[in-house]
Amino acid sequence: MMNSDQRIIIAPDKQSVIAENGPMRLVIKAWHNGVFQMEAAIQAAKFSFSCLKQVAGHLQYLKKINPVLPEGEENSISMRMMESVRMIGDKDLTPMAAVAGSIADEVADRLFAMETGKVIVDNGGDIAIRLSGLERAKVGLRTDLNSKEISHIMELDARSLSWGVATSGLGGRSFTKGIASAATVVAKTSSKADAAATSIANACFCRDKNIVQVPAGLINPDTDIPDIPVTVSVGELSPETIRTALENALGKAEEYVEKGFIHGALIAAGGSVVITNRFNEHVAFIQDRFKEKSSKMIDGI
Repeated sequence: MMNSDQRIIIAPDKQSVIAENGPMRLVIKAWHNGVFQMEAAIQAAKFSFSCLKQVAGHLQYLKKINPVLPEGEENSISMRMMESVRMIGDKDLTPMAAVAGSIADEVADRLFAMETGKVIVDNGGDIAIRLSGLERAKVGLRTDLNSKEISHIMELDARSLSWGVATSGLGGRSFTKGIASAATVVAKTSSKADAAATSIANACFCRDKNIVQVPAGLINPDTDIPDIPVTVSVGELSPETIRTALENALGKAEEYVEKGFIHGALIAAGGSVVITNRFNEHVAFIQDRFKEKSSKMIDGI
């Protein structure tokens, strides 16, 4: 469907719709009273293409630190990206740090307004969830972005109508300054979670001769952070180095929780995992390894 660079695919089980356009791949799900809303999901997929077009139109501004859009050219998604990064306050982030989560949010909000009770929009691992009534959503997590194995599971409920889950780290789609194998953040929106996850993963760092970094621009001349050193390889690290890196990241995450920016975070590096305090007050969190036989229960990964 659509033009050659825009594809809408209905999953074989007819329980999700996939929207593909260049670098964007959204998995869209929406239910009302347990019935999958196919037409609404297809309409949301079409809408997602306009979201990406809005970002592309402002790319020259969104790839800058603290950009200012031309007067009269503001749009909802660019403003969402800018506001999320501005809220986090990390001087190394441009609004592009929140692009995937912001698109997921825009699409989820559009779907939720179509009389749906449960919405899940997954943009490459940055997930926007909307729930009402007694609806719940289970999200499988990985402590290593290079692995497909699910290690943890969260169950979100409608105590909040809006949830966002995002993960950053080594092996992800974007550069990172740190050594986290995964830094997953839960926030009110995917846009905020996306920006915070990038910042927290960056903070998971400790200087060590076995951590190699180079300016991002040497790897990708078109990156939005050309002068910022990013991690390109990690050798064998001592337990002390890993512990220090995790403590740095956890400190950053706790700061964001305290300020109300995020609900909580799970950070993994070197085979170790840390979780922000009082996480269970915000989400139902299960640390047991998720069993393969129950994998069909997961709404988003």
